Amino acid sequence: MKRLLTLLILFVLANNLFGQSHSINNFVDSFAKKSNFNGTILIQQKSKVSYQKGFGLANFQFKVRTKIDTKYKIASITKLFTSVLILQLYEKGKLDLNKTIKNYLPGYKGGGADTITVHQLLNHTSGMANIDTITSIESVLKDGAPVYQKPRTSDELLTTYCSGNLINEPGKVFSYNNAEYIILGKIIEGICNKSYEQALKENILQPLGMKNSGLLYQQNIVDDLANTYFYREDIKKLAPDLPVYPENWYAAGSMYSTTNDLLKFSNALFKLKLLKQETLSEMLTPGLDEYGYGTWVYKNFETNNKKYTIIKRPGEIMGTQTLLIHVLGEDITIIILNNTGTAGLEDFAAEIVKRSATW
Repeated sequence: MKRLLTLLILFVLANNLFGQSHSINNFVDSFAKKSNFNGTILIQQKSKVSYQKGFGLANFQFKVRTKIDTKYKIASITKLFTSVLILQLYEKGKLDLNKTIKNYLPGYKGGGADTITVHQLLNHTSGMANIDTITSIESVLKDGAPVYQKPRTSDELLTTYCSGNLINEPGKVFSYNNAEYIILGKIIEGICNKSYEQALKENILQPLGMKNSGLLYQQNIVDDLANTYFYREDIKKLAPDLPVYPENWYAAGSMYSTTNDLLKFSNALFKLKLLKQETLSEMLTPGLDEYGYGTWVYKNFETNNKKYTIIKRPGEIMGTQTLLIHVLGEDITIIILNNTGTAGLEDFAAEIVKRSATW
């Protein structure tokens, strides 16, 4: 994925510089058809959407075609929204990034209650044990995924899975962990005195007019939501995602959205409609593993003798595969939402490399 990201950005940057939008259209169309891509792709350049199209099927059983306004599970792109909510509280003086979990969740009984800071939760350096211990599809088919295959309230997630002992000293080791963002969700609820969902709606979704975004719940039917399918090695074919309670990903990955809504969010974030410049700069300061707050930040990405800062927020849960890329200061945004996760991404990258020779 990182190699694909690099090559895709190179391709879009070159087209942005030379105005070859038809080249983008031809390339992406060709890739989608050759790889049986299922999903929606959007590219914005210079404040205009230069490419947007849906491919394949949103539902295989009933042959429902994908559209540009199809809704998708966006998985860990949710973390970017959670980070913004935390930083909005920070701007209002309601939260200190250097204070510990216990300052905001007095009843928290985890090993790092008095040592893990909000800053460390945001950049995945808390030292907590990882909530996701699945190692293979075989293990899931045999033992299930306990965190996600039984209904859990956010309080139960916090106490059962996010309150263990530390395995690393806080601040010393990067370890990508959904548990940290579940805790952040509970901190948001505690400060705002309302649910994470309501805080999300009031502070981001409603102000930006993101009417096609929200949180997933197992009992709710979401109109125009793409079904998700993942490739099973044991049977060598696509299969529906395993049964789960999507709300159990909570503030770490339970959202759905569309490419248009995510573009609204991206534009608002990077045009300072959600955070002040100083706060955004803090959010986009890379720490360990080049990770800022809720997103990877690659500074000094060089091409065409110019350096760029690349913001990358991927997400993946079984058949859900998502990617939001923003080139800071260049008004370039790429959003890819996919419901199978099986597209030939290496073929995609190889084609970009081949085309780069003709720039």
